[in-house]
Parts: sequence; structure tokens; C-alpha cells
Amino acid sequence: MAGFGDFVGKALQVGLDILTSTDDNDSGRRAPAGPPPPAPGGVRSVPSTERARQISYAPDLDGAADPGEIVWTWVPFEEDASQGKDRPVLVVARASEAGELLGLMLSSQGHRADDTNWLSIGSGPWDREGRDSYVRLDRVLEVPEHGIRREGAVMPQDRFDRVADELRSAYGWH
Repeated sequence: MAGFGDFVGKALQVGLDILTSTDDNDSGRRAPAGPPPPAPGGVRSVPSTERARQISYAPDLDGAADPGEIVWTWVPFEEDASQGKDRPVLVVARASEAGELLGLMLSSQGHRADDTNWLSIGSGPWDREGRDSYVRLDRVLEVPEHGIRREGAVMPQDRFDRVADELRSAYGWH
């Protein structure tokens, strides 16, 4: 059984990998080479109340996305679902045994601080520039697990718990 030191070592390595890669988080940088983004419709955005379910913190840096981890995936724009970009997404639950994940979009745009649908989660290794990030609560993304580009980071449990508390109190999650 791996100890806490092994877990921290893996988390640090993931963070270092992020710092040495290029990505696309609101800044226009290019995403790392990898599989092409899913066809439009591969990632769906739905109101959080329509996908309310059990939420619990369970990160495990084993290559599979788990609740509490921030991963990168192609996310369609709300205005035009045929377009989108690679973004960090907080995994909050599994939608099905078939490997579909539920995630919340992250943004580092400061104007999100005044939006009631966004929650500040501070900075972390998912943003190599160390900017404060915000998570969108009112829309959940249904992401096929094969659409995940890479694991980005583990969100600290206290911050994940704040997100979970908001989903429970305002969106019917349990």
C-alpha cells in the first residue's frame, strides 16, 4: 500500500509536469500534442441540478480521473458548441459505469469573482502562472473519460469540500 509520501511525490511530479508543459487556460497558449478534441457533442454541458448525485472526494493519481482531480479536456463554448478549447475541469463525480465523468469548468478570469454562479478556489498547480481560479457551479460537463487529455492536479480537500457544499446547498447534490 502506498504511503502518504508516495501520494505527495506523485502529486508533485504531476505539478512539475504541468509547469514544464504548455497549455491553454484562458491565455491563448497552445495545448500539448495529443489526440484531437472530441467531435462536437462529445462533451455536453447541462444544468447542475439535472445531474445532481452523490459527491465525495476520492483523488488517486492512477491515470484515471477521480473526484477531486483537475484534468484537461476539450470544452465547447456555450455560444457555439461546435467550437471550444482545452480547459481545466474539476472532476466531481462519475456519471456512469461506462466511464463518463461529471466535471466543473475552471477559469482564471478575474471578472468571475463577481458572478454568483462561480466560486473562488484560489490558485493551484493547474494554472502554471499561479492565478486565482474560479469554478462554475451552475453547469456540469459530461465528459467521456477517453476525452481527458491528462491529469492536472489534485485539488486540496478543503477547497473541494467548499465546492461540494455549494453543490449540495444550491443544486440538489448529496
